[in-house]
Order: sequence, then C-alpha cells, then structure tokens
Amino acid sequence: MTTHRDPKGLTRRSFAAALTATGSAAPLLAQETSPPVPKHTGPPPEAPAFGGTIEFIRKDAPVRARAFAMTDVRLLPGPFQRAQEANLGYLRRLDTDRLLHNFRINAGLPSTAQPLGGWEKPDCELRGHFIGHFLSACALMYSSTGDHNIKAKGDSMVAELAKCQQKLAAGGYLSAFPLELFDRLDARQKVWAPFYTIHKIMAGMLDMSQHCDNRQAFEVLQGMADWADKWSADKSEPHMQDILNTEYGGMNEVLYNLAAVTADDRYARAGDRFTKKKFFNPLAAHRDELRGLHVNTHIPQVIGAARRHEIGCDERFHDVADFFWYEVTGARSYVTGGTSNNEGWLVEPRRLAAELKQGSDTTECCCAYNMLKLTRLLYSWTADPRYFDYYERTLYNHRVSAIEPSTAHTEYYLPITPGAWKTFNTDDNSFWCCTGTGVEEFSKLNDSIYFRDDMGLYVNLFIPSELNWREKGVRIRQENEFPDTPVTTLSMTLSQPIHMPLRLRIPYWATSGASVKINGRLLEAASSPGSYLTLTRTWETGDRVELELPMSLHIEKMPDDPSMQAVLYGPLVLAGDLGPAALSPDLITGPEGPAVREHPIAVPAFRAASDSPDSWIKPAGEPLTFRTSGQQRDITLAPFDRTFGRRYSIYWNVS
Repeated sequence: MTTHRDPKGLTRRSFAAALTATGSAAPLLAQETSPPVPKHTGPPPEAPAFGGTIEFIRKDAPVRARAFAMTDVRLLPGPFQRAQEANLGYLRRLDTDRLLHNFRINAGLPSTAQPLGGWEKPDCELRGHFIGHFLSACALMYSSTGDHNIKAKGDSMVAELAKCQQKLAAGGYLSAFPLELFDRLDARQKVWAPFYTIHKIMAGMLDMSQHCDNRQAFEVLQGMADWADKWSADKSEPHMQDILNTEYGGMNEVLYNLAAVTADDRYARAGDRFTKKKFFNPLAAHRDELRGLHVNTHIPQVIGAARRHEIGCDERFHDVADFFWYEVTGARSYVTGGTSNNEGWLVEPRRLAAELKQGSDTTECCCAYNMLKLTRLLYSWTADPRYFDYYERTLYNHRVSAIEPSTAHTEYYLPITPGAWKTFNTDDNSFWCCTGTGVEEFSKLNDSIYFRDDMGLYVNLFIPSELNWREKGVRIRQENEFPDTPVTTLSMTLSQPIHMPLRLRIPYWATSGASVKINGRLLEAASSPGSYLTLTRTWETGDRVELELPMSLHIEKMPDDPSMQAVLYGPLVLAGDLGPAALSPDLITGPEGPAVREHPIAVPAFRAASDSPDSWIKPAGEPLTFRTSGQQRDITLAPFDRTFGRRYSIYWNVS
C-alpha cells in the first residue's frame, strides 16, 4: 500500500485540493473553526461578460469526479434512512386525484376531488408547482429505494397530466393555471411566478423520464419545452430581459438539462434566453451585488449557469457559478449553512449579525436545498473536498434539522433567531415551495455519499450505506453510528482483487487528528483537515477500513459582531434549550415561521472563562449533549438536528 502526503505550510483557505495526497501538517487549533471554502478562480473580465448575443457551442467541460447513480447506493439503518422512510410515507399519503384537480379543471376535464389548500388552492397563482416536486420526489425515491408502488404513483400522474396537455392543445403548454398569467407576464403586469411553476413541472417530467424510464414523461417535457422556446423566441432582447425581472426559477437549468439529454442545441439556445444579465454580469466580474435580491429564485439560475458551462465549456458561466458559490457560502451563510432572511439578502456581505436582527424568518429551506445542488456540481469540476465541508454542515444542520421525524412535515424557514422554535407544514393545506423541495431532498439522501473517477473512489459523507460499483465489481458497506460515535467502517466485497485509491475525506473540524486502520492495523498516515486521506493498495474481499475522526467543541463568530457566537461539536451546530414550546398547535403546525416577537422569551448571555470553549462548556452525560458552566443561567446544548418541540437559540452574546 502507498500513501501520499500533501505539501506543507499551506493554510486551510489557500490549500488547493491535491487529490492523491495526505497531509502531515500539525493539527489546527480546535477552539475557533469555520469550514474552509475553495477560492474562486480566474480574473474578472474587463467588459460585461454578457453584453450581447450569447452564442451556444456544444463542448463538454471536463469533470474531475462523477457521482454514482442512486440505484447503486442504498441507505442502511440510521437517521438518514429514517428520514427517507418518513418522507416515503408522506408521498404515499398524498391523494393523486386531489393533486391533479387544478390541472384537470384548467384543461376542461371533470374532477370531483376536494381541492388542496395552501399554495395549491384553486385561486393561488402558484398552483401546480408542487406536482412538479412530487413527480421529482417519486422518481428520486424509486431510484433510491426501488419502491415500485411510488414509481407507479408517479407514472399514473404523468399519464393524467398528458391527457391535460393534450386537451389544452396549446402547443405543448401544460399547467394548472391558464395562459392568461403569461399574458400578464408579457405585459409586465403583476403576476406570481408562472415560469417558476412551469420549471418545477418540467423538472418533474425530466426526473420521471430519467429515473423511471417513463417515455410519456419525456414527450410531455418536450412539448412543454417547445412551447417555452416558441414563447420566448419572439421577444426582443430588452423585453425578455425585463421579463426576467419577475422570478422565473430554473428555466435555464431544465432547458440545458434537456439539451444535454437530447443533444438538441435548440433547447440550449432557449435556455440562453433566460440569462438574466444584470444578475450574471456582476458575478462574472467577481462583484457581490446580491443585496435586495430574492434568494430562492436566483440560486436556481446559477445552477443553470453551472449546467451551461458543463455542456458548452463557456468560462463566463463558470465564473458566475464559481464566484456566486464562494460569496454565498463564505459571506452570506449562517452557522447552519443556510442563507437568506425573509426570503432575501437584506444587507451587504459579511453583515450577518446585522441581518439577523432584521427579522425572524431566517434561512428559507429551499435556499439550502438549491445550494446543495449547486455544491455537487462545482465539486465534480475539481473534486476539492472542501466543498463537502459546506455540504456536510448544511445537510446535518439545515436539511435534517428541518424534517419532523414522525410525520415528515418540513419547514419553510429554519429559524435561527434567539428564542425561536420550529414550525412545520400540514399534510394537505400548505404546499409551500419548501414543502416541494423537502419531498425531493428526503428522497435523494443517498446521492452524494460516494463519487468516482477513472482511478478510484471518493468517500465524502459518513452515512450508513452500501455502494455497488457494478463496473468494477466492488461492493462497499459503510457502517457507523456517526455522529454519535466519530468512527466509520468500510467493508469490502469484490468480484476479484483490484488496485485503486480509496480517498477518505478528512473534514475541516477534525483538528485533533484523524486516524485510520486497515484490517485492524493502525497506519502511520495523516491528513490535514479539509483534504483527502488517500489509501492506494490492492483491495480484496474482507478488507476493512476504520476511520476515526475525533470531535471537539469549537466556536464560530459573526463576521460583523464577534461577541455573537455559535457553538459546534464536530460538524454539529449545538442549540441551547430554552424550555418547551408551550404554544398553541396552530403556532407550530401551519405557519411559515415562528412569531418570535409576538411571543418573546428571555435568552441568557454568557461569559467565557477563556478562548477555549472547553473552559465554560462541559459534557452533560448524554451523547453529544453539553451544559454551560459558571453562568448566571446555565443552559443545556444539544445538536440542532435533534431539537424539536423546544424554544432554542444557536447564537449567543458571549463576552
């Protein structure tokens, strides 16, 4: 076996991923740690990157790492599998005829179903968006679990929606609302996001086509894409740019995805029409002009830019996605990995404490979902493990924190305002945008654990799971009780011995030094936090790798107010228990966010005995549970993703 070592003397932030390396540098300080982010690359352009006509030339951009198909990865028992199973139960509970009701009525087809509530009410202009999410969730869940019943439910909905599309006879148009909403959009009259909704339906059809081999879904999708192409083609450039001032979701993304699948450049050129130049040009020039923008409808546009780079190898789109990710994760994200306040970026970058004081509706869940999608794409370009420092933090502290374990109800806002509590959707009377991204998220929890290149394997997440690498005849079973126990074990089953590198991600928080054993033998190998530990050898059936990642307490301070601090243990944000959420049920189930100002609660301040959190935060006896010491009012701290039914704070004033 060979191990490789990193160059020494590089900081966490300047360390460029050396993919076949393991570092031997001394452990970094554990007291105050934040996830390192890869630096954005390339000089800014001297002139606006998107000043004139955008010309599409098909050329695949190189990728460094590729994700496995979800059919090749299965979750094993643990918290992620439990979240997946709860979400599957919710998908099963939803009634197909009620979901289809508005589509049938809009198409002039009969429906006696009881209409759904919330954002799917018959008079809501966003009606129909959740059905797109639902189709994606069914397709992703089938890929993740092989559940044929949920595939059949998705297939039946596709068939009924195809009937609606045929009955509408509007050049491929399909929606739960009439074309009149697009007439208002064209006339620049007030309207609530018709293209945003169309994108969700198209994405759902694409997922049903790709994951369930549903040919009818692909035909419906092509019809919708043809309609969108025709609708946008006759608009002048200035008028189309004006139209893009209304939120339009990820129309560019789904059209580029369709262009990639069909090799039809017409769809890529249609996607180019949805390039919002006044949003993209500052990003391409490495300028943060995000203040005042609606967050959730701009992140998908950047996902589209990343896909455009991948199919056209256009560096302008690369720079947009690269700088945007760097700026949002490094300057506009809270300790949970979430971003936004009241759906927007309200302040200048690195002014998070000031932004937090402006409202309690923090970190909309759709934003975290879409940032994880973008992170996966950017990671594949470089295989820089530091992307997964952000991914892991957001997955544990924002996404898994936002699902109620027994009902699979999810949140709209994940509130981080001191004194907040978690609020959740209802079964059939909410259907927020975040309800939709929620059913998608918890259908695909297996999609980013493992990646590969032509040489070997990357292990990026420590989630109990089994990988079947069919082309190599390699099966890997990852078992652990992570993060309760900071150890994960990989067991090998191979059709024949194979020589390859196995790359284990060493997270930014593993500052106390990771250790690895192969078949019980401790290796003299080390790696810097934020890099890979690469084990290259001939692997055989029965080989067993044990990776230990000791955790420690560390502090993250607000960039604009160092006295406002959050406490983490390893990758986990710790929430302070401020007592039961003794509120009426309608303040917990149904509202988009908690009414913290209407129901205030005292939040203590702390005095730190020294720079080390261990001096004033002590283990409390329960796993992953701590308690402050020597404070005027001591508080119990526990992982945020396990905090339900309680008032809490994750940011504290510390002197």
